[in-house]
Amino acid sequence: MPPGYTLRPACAEDIGTIRKLVLSALLDPTQLRWSQFWVMEQEGKIIACGQLRNFPDAQELGSVVVVSALRGQGLGSQMVQHLVEQATKPLYLECLGQRLARFYAQFGFVPVSWQELPPSLKRKFGLSALAARVLRVPVNVMQYRKGTGADSC
Repeated sequence: MPPGYTLRPACAEDIGTIRKLVLSALLDPTQLRWSQFWVMEQEGKIIACGQLRNFPDAQELGSVVVVSALRGQGLGSQMVQHLVEQATKPLYLECLGQRLARFYAQFGFVPVSWQELPPSLKRKFGLSALAARVLRVPVNVMQYRKGTGADSC
């Protein structure tokens, strides 16, 4: 973590800022639970967030956002690495486009088919799978697999 930055679990008072960050990135704001978020602060101001959602048989990494003025400095990468380290169940994510898929691949996420998902995520990602097929929306569903990222030997 760069000097002057802190990473901490979110608290209830952070939900407004988290919601604004998520909306600024045009991400889905409907399933935001402050208790599943981590936030990064600089000088007491939240500058990034990320969520680790819990399901019965898996976890989902989502809502990773860095304020636009600070993007490109590795803060999002640090958030993703931290969330991966916090995961206690098989970890999945859903992202749009190849640029984001390449970003997550460097941490060890690999594409998986809808059929490979645990039951709780099949329900959640079912609409995305349909949109990908019917509307040709470039949705990627990925699973974290230790040792497959850029830092593996």
